[in-house]
This record gives sequence, C-alpha cells and structure tokens, in this order.
Amino acid sequence: DKAVTIPVNIMIEADHRVYDFSEVKEILSEAQRIVVQDCGCKTAYGNCDSPRDVCLGLDCDADYVLKNKGTHAKEITLDEALDVLRRSHEAGLVHMAYVMKGEEKPSLICSCCSCCCHTLGGLLRHGIHAQVLSSKYIAFDDEVKCIVCGTCISRCVFEARRMESDKLVYDASKCLGCGLCVTTCPTQAIAMRSRDHQ
Repeated sequence: DKAVTIPVNIMIEADHRVYDFSEVKEILSEAQRIVVQDCGCKTAYGNCDSPRDVCLGLDCDADYVLKNKGTHAKEITLDEALDVLRRSHEAGLVHMAYVMKGEEKPSLICSCCSCCCHTLGGLLRHGIHAQVLSSKYIAFDDEVKCIVCGTCISRCVFEARRMESDKLVYDASKCLGCGLCVTTCPTQAIAMRSRDHQ
C-alpha cells in the first residue's frame, strides 16, 4: 500500500491567537482530556528562566502528544491544568494557540515568552502582526483608580504602555488582550472589555 497525496487546491487559513486567562480557563474546562508537555521553543532556546512545562494539548492533540512522546508529556487533571495556567500567567507568559480559521476552540495552547517563542518574538522584533490575532478582549484603564505606579508597563509584553512626562500613556491599538496587566495592577485600575463593546 502506498500513501498518495491528492491536491485539492483549497487554502486552509490558520493563525496564532492570543487568549486572556478567562478564555483559556473556559477552553480547558470543556476539554475531555488534557496533556502537559515542555514547550518546544523554550526547550530549544532556553533564553530565560520562565516555566517550560506550559504547553497544553487538548483532546485529539492530547492523544497525539502522548502517542508521539512529547517532551516530559503527561496526562493531567483540569485542576492541574489550571495550576499550569496560573503559574505561567504569574510568570508573565502570554497564552497563545494555533487556530484554523472558522475553528473557535484550539486543541493546543502554549504560554509564550518573547525571547524564545518564534511567533511572539517575530511579532515584537519585526512587527509581523499578520501572524498573530488578538484575543476577544482589550484592556481598559480607569484613570481615576490609576496611581501611575508603572507596574503595568513592565508587565505589558506588547509595549502598549509607557511613561511620558510622569503620565501613563496607553496605546490601545497595540493591545492584543492577553490580560497580564490586569492581574498585577495594585489598584485594580485595569479591566478587560470585549472588543465588540469598546
């Protein structure tokens, strides 16, 4: 028997998408099977000390990862997956997934850093916005609650925040909606809002 490839001349569109914490939590809660493995980018490059065991395979990808013996791959419970998610979020990693156009739920989610991840690093170094889709949410600042401490500046991977003349400047056009700034704001001056209701 021989395997034959039949060209069908159909373009399959796919992109990397950023997800905020709540979106990933919902996706994980609907998965029937979850596997964690070491991130391939972090294993290959090792440019930082961020957690490596943050790549989550769901359902069909979970089966694939286990069958092909992914790096330190093991099946985990939903609670364990949520712990992986919290740990990576606290470390300032951006939750990303490779998604096919028209397919809402991803089956592989990784938590990425800009120094190891090809896609995230490419976006930040070369401005390749076409490769990364924003999440369904965007950060919104409450200027009354903001104490201009600058914590959100170092937390923002996408450089949407900066200090100018002792004022915090937020460029919403650069926000991809990862939500990392929200959880570290000491006065809860930042919240996530649906992009559809800006």
